[in-house]
Amino acid sequence: MKKNKKDNIEEPEEVRMPENNAAGAEQPAAEASDEKAAEDPLADALRRAVEAEDKYLRLAAEFDNYRRRTAKEKLDLVKSAGEDILKGILPVLDDCERAIKQLEATEASTFEKEGTGLIYNKLRSYMKSCGLEEMEVVGQDFDTDFCEAVAQIPVEDPAQKGKVIEVIQKGYTLNGKVVRFAKVVIGQ
Repeated sequence: MKKNKKDNIEEPEEVRMPENNAAGAEQPAAEASDEKAAEDPLADALRRAVEAEDKYLRLAAEFDNYRRRTAKEKLDLVKSAGEDILKGILPVLDDCERAIKQLEATEASTFEKEGTGLIYNKLRSYMKSCGLEEMEVVGQDFDTDFCEAVAQIPVEDPAQKGKVIEVIQKGYTLNGKVVRFAKVVIGQ
């Protein structure tokens, strides 16, 4: 018996049958298949064991990849679960800001100003607790990843060229992802 060093399995040595030259006849096919069948059970079992181990390892790796992928998808889903709702509330937040500016410009009572300011602050703090952040872009270089240019105005100062001069509509990010681009005016 030969010893296979790789798998520590003893393999049978090849058995050679004496050739029958005297009669000149060839060995019948039935006898050849019987010899092969005598050798095959061990080799066949070894081959099947290797194939089964390979299948098992591939299946385990595939399942591990599936588990990681679904965990990542669940985490992403939880992070962005309220994105549509928060996007829908953004116009209300904009209206509150406009109302506060309008109340400050007119001779409104302090109760109206305080009440509107209170509602605005509660709404803004709730949205901030959900991960919504306001983008600060005034004075920074124009970046198409965060801003949308709606107008360009000529500037005298060369340092202002290509920079955000004014924000028309605020932009917001939710957990680092842009949910609304800032609409801005840039210097030309």
